[in-house]
Amino acid sequence: MRALRYALILAMLTVTSCKDVLDMAPDGKLTMDEIFADNDKTGAFLNSCYANIPVKGTRYFFWSRGPVNWSDESWDTDAEAESWIMSGRMYNGDASAGNHPITNISADAGNGDYWARYWSAIRNCTLFISRIDKATVRNPADRARWKAEAHLLRAYYYSELLKWFGAVLPIEREPYDFQQDFSNVTRAGYYEVVKFIMEDCDVALGTAELPWRITTDSEGGRVNKALAEAIKSKMILFAASPMNNAGKDYWQEAYQVNKTSLENLRANGYELYNKVNLPQTYLSDVAFLGPDKNEKTALYNEYFTQTMKYAPNPVDRETIFQSRENQGNIWNIDGIGSQDGYKSGTCPTQELVDAYETIDGQPVLDLDKPYLDEQHLQPNYNTANKTYDPKNPYAKRDPRFYASIYYNGSKRKAMWNFAEAPESFENYPAPIGNRARVIATYKNEPQTGIHPSTRKATRTGYYERKFLHPNSGGDNPIAGANWKLFRLGEVILNFAEAAAEAGQLADAAKAVNEIRARAGMPALPASLSKADLVKRIHAERRVELAMEENRYFDLRRWSKPTDDLAQTDRWVTAMEITRNADGSFTYARRPVRTTERKNYTNKFLWVPIPLNEANRLRSITGADWQNAGW
Repeated sequence: MRALRYALILAMLTVTSCKDVLDMAPDGKLTMDEIFADNDKTGAFLNSCYANIPVKGTRYFFWSRGPVNWSDESWDTDAEAESWIMSGRMYNGDASAGNHPITNISADAGNGDYWARYWSAIRNCTLFISRIDKATVRNPADRARWKAEAHLLRAYYYSELLKWFGAVLPIEREPYDFQQDFSNVTRAGYYEVVKFIMEDCDVALGTAELPWRITTDSEGGRVNKALAEAIKSKMILFAASPMNNAGKDYWQEAYQVNKTSLENLRANGYELYNKVNLPQTYLSDVAFLGPDKNEKTALYNEYFTQTMKYAPNPVDRETIFQSRENQGNIWNIDGIGSQDGYKSGTCPTQELVDAYETIDGQPVLDLDKPYLDEQHLQPNYNTANKTYDPKNPYAKRDPRFYASIYYNGSKRKAMWNFAEAPESFENYPAPIGNRARVIATYKNEPQTGIHPSTRKATRTGYYERKFLHPNSGGDNPIAGANWKLFRLGEVILNFAEAAAEAGQLADAAKAVNEIRARAGMPALPASLSKADLVKRIHAERRVELAMEENRYFDLRRWSKPTDDLAQTDRWVTAMEITRNADGSFTYARRPVRTTERKNYTNKFLWVPIPLNEANRLRSITGADWQNAGW
């Protein structure tokens, strides 16, 4: 209970920003009455409600992508180089309620220590809501907007706690008094918490003073009504999913909520990113975005490598809410490690590569049973796909594949801090410098080839490209764009899934086909059954939202409470390529490492409440709040 009872003390933080109300914070020595008797201090207190929003993306501890690497999407090269860090511990099953790599790691850029930090923020939001009506505020419009922001921020933090920990949360409508009797505090059901989250979102949506879009840099990072719709869309989808629905059918409600949210977002100017706005960069001959300089590939990569601008009519009208910080020098810590000589970070798995359809819209593998063995070494090919060639596996694929992944034979023009060796057949000779280079990932290629332990190499035969500017490097230091925490593309897919599960197949197909059309992919067959349409929508989420932190949570919510993740997360594979004497290649699948990953068992469906907190809750309430298995 310490996180609940003393959250206010933990949250009296000063933030070194320079944006009006977001930049002010109390000094921790004032009484609440003194704070809320002053306009500026009241506004400053709201900043403590913002302080714990995580940056996400690459900003997990030691520059990693956290849940992206803990699902079947990718492998973290730090797992071998630094096994004590988060991914190495997760893969080895080195986690307990008393020492878990997700809950006990220090919060790097807000990623980590979630239980204490999010309860701290919720406490401050609730306290602010309870005080703002009688606080000294010069402008009535500020009072209304600030209150709406506090409600919406509380909804956000609750949604994050629910995603990580599940239904082990009390609902805090009024601030707890430090001296009160906590023995009657009870945990709420998952659906009950979601309804509370939606209630807070509806307060924000009903506040005229809260805008739909932030349009000036001076207010950058403040929440808006669109965020309320995005949170409602996601959380009712989660509540309806098998893991969380307690055997009840909430799909019709999820469909109606998502339908309304999507309609409101569209009515207020949100739309998919549908145009290449910087062709001189993304359609240039040296961007190498796709084998045919595909416009769909270019716009997809452009969207994820550009930060949304705060403007009344921005170029990016898809992003709903983005982080307040950029992602750092991705080319150095999460791209192609040899470029700067450090590490590659996130290496997409063969499983993710297999998920990209061929350009004719056919899945490569059978969606019911993609692999014939537990280690994923025997792909079960989709017999209807006549385009895919296992001997030429990267040809004629979904344009998003070329925008998201560097594969054997792709190219990159950037600063390379090494001279080529004779063993780099495609690139030798070439000096240190800014130049175009073939990304060769075969065995024994000295710079970008696959390797089981070298930090700068690929573990899987692939490198991440989705968030990496086409030409960034030491001589062109373009940082990774601010992380897109919520975007319209996700809401459209939320709606598609809810519609399909609710039996509204025409609405579901129309929504998912909008996403596919933007990507340059054909519409799904009109004759799909409900079960087949749901499977195709799941597959579409995997590709459209690849490496955006959705897959980790999707795999869990699609599971039943008694399930585990053995079929997806126990084994992940690499493509080990051999370069033959005639310059051709032989492709062979193998596990990334010879031992299984251990973060697939049932208990890893949820993160545990930190041990000390779970013990306090048991001691005070007499109930066991801990998640199963921990």
